[in-house]
Amino acid sequence: MSTESIADEIKFAYWVPNVSGGLVTSTIEQRTSWDYDYNVKLAQTAENNGFEYALSQVRYEASYGAEFQHESTSFSLALLLATQRLKVIAAVHPGLWHPAVLAKLGATADHLSNGRFAINVVSGWFKDEFTHLGEPWLEHDERYRRSAEFLEVIRKIWTEDNVDFRGDFYRIHDFTLKPKPLNTPERPNPELFQGGNSTAARSNGGRFSDWYFSNGKDFDGVTEQLDDLRAVARAHSREVKFGLNGFIIARDTEAEARDTLREIVEKANRPAVEGFRDAVQQAGNSTGNKTGMWADSTFEDLVQYNDGFRTQLIGTPEQVAERIVAYKRLGVDLILGGFLHFQEEIEYFGERVLPLVRELEAAQEPAGVA
Repeated sequence: MSTESIADEIKFAYWVPNVSGGLVTSTIEQRTSWDYDYNVKLAQTAENNGFEYALSQVRYEASYGAEFQHESTSFSLALLLATQRLKVIAAVHPGLWHPAVLAKLGATADHLSNGRFAINVVSGWFKDEFTHLGEPWLEHDERYRRSAEFLEVIRKIWTEDNVDFRGDFYRIHDFTLKPKPLNTPERPNPELFQGGNSTAARSNGGRFSDWYFSNGKDFDGVTEQLDDLRAVARAHSREVKFGLNGFIIARDTEAEARDTLREIVEKANRPAVEGFRDAVQQAGNSTGNKTGMWADSTFEDLVQYNDGFRTQLIGTPEQVAERIVAYKRLGVDLILGGFLHFQEEIEYFGERVLPLVRELEAAQEPAGVA
């Protein structure tokens, strides 16, 4: 089955470092910071260097090299108020949020930011964050069934009045939210992202979300997920956009980029990586066909805890740009980038990589297209 790209140009997002420790679990130097002032400057740099989105991480409990965390929704709003164009996606956990409460917060954030607020629904992989708070820990497919209801309810509340919903996890009775978000024909509700790799995640993405986020994947992995995702979407007369995680190491020479990757892995914080692996691989392996996130991740993959090395955006600006456009040809609409040294590498990406991406995209337009 062929795949199609919905976007005319591939879009770019970056991981907001609102969590300490950086994006690799390694003792290599990471010139980044989880504090507010650093993140405001970074968000402004990103929107001035071609990044359209930013994703705030959700972590509640200190663990695995991420000792300190700023809460995602409040931090996202702070970044929205400090920028002009950047769309900020707040990651949230069903089970720790009620969809109507989040819908209210989201509508307010959307008004305050002139329509730039979005959410990423994370079904949950870290059992301790639920059990340590006295909340029930559901099995994998049950967590995704809850997320499906969460997505359905929040969209209804954002777009309809007198909402009634009778589900297994949520009961809504004649509920009306006002003001609604700044909904338009082009964006009928704040964008709903949903991540995962499993069959359940793909089903949720195809049926209920606007965007599907994948962990890092190579070309074959992306094609497999896109085929499944868009088959589900078409069966429900929908379109869903596809975002791909990738850790970007763009350097003046390929040798320098590869040496950086080698140093990251050689200096991995092994106990932290192994602790993370023990916590997450049960999630992927608990699915019936072993397709969940991290089910087949190697130790090296987990040094970047969302499998970002697998996407192989590593090399010279030309090599990275060519690989990004190759992913776009498969149907990827957005690259979610992580970096070792956020501030300078986002600037480098905007100056050296992004112009090459746009040149390659323009060169591939059909004849006669302006």
